Amino acid sequence: MIAFEVKDMTCGHCVSTITKAVKALDPGARVQIDLANHRVEIDTSANDAAQLGAAITAAGYISVAIQRGAPPAATSVTPTRSGSGCCCR
Repeated sequence: MIAFEVKDMTCGHCVSTITKAVKALDPGARVQIDLANHRVEIDTSANDAAQLGAAITAAGYISVAIQRGAPPAATSVTPTRSGSGCCCR
């Protein structure tokens, strides 16, 4: 299980966009999203955290990988929203 904190995920549209981005990499991935806690958990065998984080960033969100037993680390990539990402901003 790979987990991310996505603080700029704010609505159902965000959930859908992130889910589609992950499924584009791995159609068989199981994506669980806790919108209230801004947490995305992905069960996949085809991709690693870097690839999944890059897909979430490409979709227009800032993802921070959550390592088991370690505090989240900040990402150095700031996404640009060009027609993707949340429509409520």
